[in-house]
Amino acid sequence: MKAAIYEQYGPPEVLEIREVAKPTPKVNEVLIRVCATTVTATDCLMRRGEPRWSRLLLGLGKPRKKILGIEFSGDVEAVGQNVQRFRRGDPVFGAAMINMACCAEYVCLPEKAGLALKPAPMTYQEAAAFPDGALTALTFLRDIGKIQAGQQVLIYGASGSVGSFAVQLAKHFGAHVTGVCSTSNVAMVQSLGAARVIDYTQQDFTREAETYDLIFDAVGKTTFSRCKTALKPGGVFLACGMTEFLWPVLPQMLWTALTGGKKVKTGSSNAHPERLDFLKGLVEAGALKSAIDRVYPLEQIVEAHRYVETGHKKGNVVLTIEHSDNMR
Repeated sequence: MKAAIYEQYGPPEVLEIREVAKPTPKVNEVLIRVCATTVTATDCLMRRGEPRWSRLLLGLGKPRKKILGIEFSGDVEAVGQNVQRFRRGDPVFGAAMINMACCAEYVCLPEKAGLALKPAPMTYQEAAAFPDGALTALTFLRDIGKIQAGQQVLIYGASGSVGSFAVQLAKHFGAHVTGVCSTSNVAMVQSLGAARVIDYTQQDFTREAETYDLIFDAVGKTTFSRCKTALKPGGVFLACGMTEFLWPVLPQMLWTALTGGKKVKTGSSNAHPERLDFLKGLVEAGALKSAIDRVYPLEQIVEAHRYVETGHKKGNVVLTIEHSDNMR
């Protein structure tokens, strides 16, 4: 099968398309014929081996796992003998997370991994662009931030993959949503359901009188120190992502937990199937949709990575995979 391989950390050019062995499912695994995957900011960090401490997990001198891609959609090609939830031909979507390897014609995942039947209203491209951003937004808003109806919630980076889902989920949970993005993305964020959109090139929300119960930094580009004055008493700053801001967040999180008042919280997303099924229900109810900026064939993965690294994508960047046997 063809796959996008990287054998060293570096710029997008370290990626190349190669023929590799097709995986074989174990007794508890599902073999998925991948139709689409994505390029996320996390993929770009992994490709660069950043931050440096992440190489303790990814591989010290070079990547242990040579195929990127953490979310996907496709069809079940085969199942192990102990698999009960899926059968051959099922359209599925999900998040491989740390297992990665979705930038390939086929991927194997355990039945109990982040895998669910594809929402009927979604195309394969829309479904591939869904799991990572939606799961992350759900984790931070519902599970870590304990979002409540009627709260004032600000999403910083509201036009990105995580942010675009956070706007929709916050609205679904009954919050009054303010999105922060650049000029070119204001209309998009409004279309996702934000009651108010702040263009950060024109306004600084931290200098305004409005305060918020939750501030969710969905892109790792601001700090608790900067946003503290914009939080209500007892408000929570949610710091997302494996960014240069993560290390300062950890002592801040501990200190604010001990002292009370305004708090800092962070965490990591969970791709449990029940969570995907919850989100799938929101899609089918019309409360949640994927935002897709650009679509590239797998063979143009280098160009896709270059574009994501500009930091200007709107929602998600999708890779489509055309199979060598010309069959779906």
